[in-house]
Amino acid sequence: QQQHNNTTMKVASAALLSLTLSAGSSHAFTSLAHSNAARATTRLAVATDPNTDTATPPIRTAPDAGYIPDWEDRPGLTPEEFMQSDMSKPDLSGMWECPLTRWDSDGIDIKKAQREAARMPKCPKELRATAAMNTKGAQYFAENKDKIRADLLKHGAVWLRGFDLMKDVKGHRAMYEALGLDPCLDPLHSSGLRKFSSERDALYEEVNKPSLRGHYIGLHCESTAKRTAAYAAFVCFQKATEGGGRFLVADGCAILAELDTEVLQRLYDRKIRISVSNLDIPPSLPGFVKEGIKGVVDAAVAPKFDMDLEMIYESDGKPGRLQAVETSEAPINRHPVTGVPIWFNNAHNHARKLRDRRPCGVPEVGMTEVFYADTMEPLSLEDCNEIKRASEKHITALSMEPGDVLLVDNYRALHGRDVFQGDRYHAVSWFTWDDNEEWRGDERRLVEKNGLNKAINSMMDWLPKDFESNQS
Repeated sequence: QQQHNNTTMKVASAALLSLTLSAGSSHAFTSLAHSNAARATTRLAVATDPNTDTATPPIRTAPDAGYIPDWEDRPGLTPEEFMQSDMSKPDLSGMWECPLTRWDSDGIDIKKAQREAARMPKCPKELRATAAMNTKGAQYFAENKDKIRADLLKHGAVWLRGFDLMKDVKGHRAMYEALGLDPCLDPLHSSGLRKFSSERDALYEEVNKPSLRGHYIGLHCESTAKRTAAYAAFVCFQKATEGGGRFLVADGCAILAELDTEVLQRLYDRKIRISVSNLDIPPSLPGFVKEGIKGVVDAAVAPKFDMDLEMIYESDGKPGRLQAVETSEAPINRHPVTGVPIWFNNAHNHARKLRDRRPCGVPEVGMTEVFYADTMEPLSLEDCNEIKRASEKHITALSMEPGDVLLVDNYRALHGRDVFQGDRYHAVSWFTWDDNEEWRGDERRLVEKNGLNKAINSMMDWLPKDFESNQS
């Protein structure tokens, strides 16, 4: 009995890193081909889908995009220069907690929703700087705040291109403050996926870690079933030094309108659930030991992640596997402000059948899966392929260069990131509802989360550069 108790505690202690790597990886990662060589189809040593019997790993192919703007090779600043903060401004580290997700997904007529979504204007809208705009600096954004915010609501994303102001941390903050955006925490701050670039400026580092540069981050909203940032400002301080690293954005309305109606209706009727972590327990352990491990993980680890998770054994069919699974959610939601129906979920990023067929640098512990909520069966390959087709047709693979910012309405547009080579430095600020106190809530930052965030980032930094998953 004592030996079983020790086993329970040892295995459960590994769950913290397990849940962290996977819950974090579940809401980010991406890669688009940046050259003909990168677009070549390759076969990698990776695991097959646990629900198939084939011994041959699936072929991995770099995803495509509907629109790929050219690079312009604009110069930037050195890291010492672009990391400079304006110390005369107040410290924002006590920012708002990420607001609760605004769900309005009941009673949607699918055919009508697709017709309505198809009428929405193009996403993203490009706003290119002129010499006069650059001369004004932050004043330009203060003078044009209402127009830019209206375009963000109308189009779902605004690409601020060629601005000098946002080439450093202090300019990025000056821009978003001029637009009246109010910072908040990342929805999964404690997951450690992103550490702060400048905590006092409410600026997180994007997924620039060398160990993850070969990992394609699929389309996702910065959202869990529980929390969703209202807006985001993604900024480029340094583009990838050796190629790749395009930032991906796609219109949730365009994807909704594009999807096969029968597939969309099926997904809406059955709803989806997403597993965010795998913890493989020896299948031979006695049942009471497995239940003890499950109880420890559920009580001690899962609450540290601000998600509603259920610990389930073998939901993907692998013996002994304990998975942390989010609650059921509809794949379609109505926009909180406009009421327009939107493809609002992270299936393109999380579905195992898609991850296994594109560049992936996530350990098995962090591999995610998307299930039909009514039966807990993984999405079929046919449904995954339709999600892939419709999503990637509407991807714009942005050539973001120093000073460029993509403003995102997180309920309308999905985002991701291509693989890259060399070093890259992008960052992001998240924002809460600045014009609706009820939606924003009154929660300020929970400081005790920060220790976990720092601990996990230290673990992630130990991974070697160009880490490749070998899940077989």
